[in-house]
Amino acid sequence: MGHWWYRNIVEPGKLPLLLALAAFLLTFLVTRTITRLIRAGRGPFRNVTPGGMHIHHVVPGVILTVIGGFGAVGSGLYGVAASVCAVIFGIGAGLVLDEFALILHLADVYWSEQGRQSVEVVVLAAALGLLVLSGFSPLGVNDVTGHEEQGRGTAILTLLVNFAFVVLAMLKGKPRLAIVGVLVPFVALFGAVRLARPGSAWARRWYRRRPKARARSRLRAYRHDRRWARIGRGFQDLIGGTPDPERSTTR
Repeated sequence: MGHWWYRNIVEPGKLPLLLALAAFLLTFLVTRTITRLIRAGRGPFRNVTPGGMHIHHVVPGVILTVIGGFGAVGSGLYGVAASVCAVIFGIGAGLVLDEFALILHLADVYWSEQGRQSVEVVVLAAALGLLVLSGFSPLGVNDVTGHEEQGRGTAILTLLVNFAFVVLAMLKGKPRLAIVGVLVPFVALFGAVRLARPGSAWARRWYRRRPKARARSRLRAYRHDRRWARIGRGFQDLIGGTPDPERSTTR
């Protein structure tokens, strides 16, 4: 266990990644705490509104991400500069992804149902960071054995097959499995072989004239959402805050 911890976590080459991930998570948690206090009218915190214009924290987040990213590229994997740039990048990424929904919708949806997408993206990004920190790499390159290194054709074919599974999972409306499948080989296979979710690109293209497939897809999605949606929403509310109730437009 100690050898694994040193090789995958404490090893100097991975220290910047560890610092970036820690800064990312801490920034997200602190930011959510402050915004929830502002929302409740507690504490000394207020929105930044110079000249009456609300400056969202995604703005300094973008600046810090650019500074940290370019600094990290120029400083390499070792040294104090690499660690400092990694922290700056992590802070910026935390601020940006906390308002991912605002960027996606081009509207202030922070406390709406659409705002849950920011929490989902942050959780997914943190999970991917932990996977990379634990020794996984894109498309399982680290898992290529010495025998496979001698037979490059086999290794390349394996990567291409896994990439095909990733694309299929995305087309079938299962982005989480697809993204994790980029890092963990063949995880995307589960999304690729199962029924597509209703409304996905695959369902629109291939289920258009297959009413039984459409019905099965809707039923499976309904059962899945009924089983896991409440748990997922509860977790999102716990770390991100409960969205405002939807306002009725009827009179």
